[in-house]
Amino acid sequence: GKITNCQIGVFGAYVSERGHAFIDRALYLPKDWTSKPERMKRVHVPDDVVFATKPALASKMIERCLDAGVPFRWVAADSVYGVGDV
Repeated sequence: GKITNCQIGVFGAYVSERGHAFIDRALYLPKDWTSKPERMKRVHVPDDVVFATKPALASKMIERCLDAGVPFRWVAADSVYGVGDV
């Protein structure tokens, strides 16, 4: 019975031999939040936001990097990204 009641960010960072910088971010909202439209509206979450797992949010970030032409050869992620429906 894990209960998530805090804000959780998913971040994309670019790292090279010249330095590093955050280049993307997303707010993870648990199903308990996204399944309650009245709550989402009350805290000004945009209407088009729907539940997405952290791995799904990370995949979208990778897609945006590819679309923007960000050069990279590999991606690293925290262990949570390989564990089921998180």
